[in-house]
Amino acid sequence: MKLIRYGNPGREKVGVQIEGVNYDVSALGGDYNEEFFANNGLVRLDEFVKANAGKLIALPEGTRLGSPIARPSKILCIGLNYRDHAAETGAKIPEEPILFMKSTTSLSGPYDDIVIPKNSTKTDWEVEFGIVIGKRASYVAESEAFDYVAGYVLHNDVSERAFQLERGGTWDKGKGCDTFAPMGPFVATRDEIADINNVRLWLKVNGKMYQDGSTRDLIFDVPFIISYVSQFMTLLPGDVISTGTPAGVGLGLVPPVYLQPGDVVELGADGLGTSRQVVKAYEG
Repeated sequence: MKLIRYGNPGREKVGVQIEGVNYDVSALGGDYNEEFFANNGLVRLDEFVKANAGKLIALPEGTRLGSPIARPSKILCIGLNYRDHAAETGAKIPEEPILFMKSTTSLSGPYDDIVIPKNSTKTDWEVEFGIVIGKRASYVAESEAFDYVAGYVLHNDVSERAFQLERGGTWDKGKGCDTFAPMGPFVATRDEIADINNVRLWLKVNGKMYQDGSTRDLIFDVPFIISYVSQFMTLLPGDVISTGTPAGVGLGLVPPVYLQPGDVVELGADGLGTSRQVVKAYEG
């Protein structure tokens, strides 16, 4: 299944995408949140869709899509998880996963604007393959990691490099700005992705291809990441782990290239759809 959320920001309703068409399933009740995933929500949703086959109402063209999951307890990210990306930034290959967090207030819809923060000069892009956790996970064995996966999601890990690297402390301050986590267009359940170790990811800015990679090049793969992170903190249903970005970010170019107002960012991944964000300057 492909789970969507639609409507005005903060008032999204739940839906599904079937053969490229978005449908309302709000009669199911609730939201795609921790409670949904923890209480057999995917099974109930599947039963609801099958019981209402041919009767679901299609959404009008142009209906806004929000993040396909409601605000999770955590958005976790793995840094420098592609060898080519580590090389382009001049960083050494990590011996263990580098873990940081994005604020949950950075979450936005797949077609919402990216807002360059106040005083930003180095806002950058990062296409990523995200894992959506399906049930409470603590000290998970690598061999059992997939039992804790609800699905997968496309994520643009937007980053302000000056905030991240030049302002002291950890990376988080350059990662958690408002609009810096466009998610979606949908969450694809596990059965939708034939081979998670061979998913192509790509990203364009103003029509020019900058990133074109594959999850086969991950340093630390999906089951290892889930197991590893769960050794340090409990993962809750609906949490997102973003697995890192391949080469081609603005920081790694010579000279570096950063997002400017009016730029258009397009990205996609096999089985996870595509998204598009227009870059806007901060106002206020």
